[in-house]
Amino acid sequence: MSTKTDRVIQPYLSFEGRCEEAIQFYQQALGAQVLMKMHFKDSPDQSMITPEAKDKVMHVSLKIGDSVLMASDGHCTGKANFSGISLSLSLATPAEAEKYFKALSAGGTVNMPLTKTFFSPSFGMVADKFGVNWMVIAQDPNMK
Repeated sequence: MSTKTDRVIQPYLSFEGRCEEAIQFYQQALGAQVLMKMHFKDSPDQSMITPEAKDKVMHVSLKIGDSVLMASDGHCTGKANFSGISLSLSLATPAEAEKYFKALSAGGTVNMPLTKTFFSPSFGMVADKFGVNWMVIAQDPNMK
């Protein structure tokens, strides 16, 4: 019997013109690896691509830990909006939580500082400099 699922949900973020900057930020902050990147100018269908968008990111897949985050420059409006969505970054230890929370906080807004909670030895919430909301959580070894 196969344990592989036939359904995977992956976040897809539109940075509306700042995707290259976001890629570099996540590479530095989270150790993201680029699995695939295509610019609009490289698309086989150029019928709807504006000259202003040709050098922007049409699609990128970033590997962060065991997860894949996908993104693009979308419609290149310059007005990214990530309200109502948070990405949860689960880590093994409070030290790791602190490291990545600090990296994601650079240029962003801390909404809840890292603190011990009833469900985690270290949990905090931050909106990074692009407005992407993150919940950073260290796993509690006593909870299964």
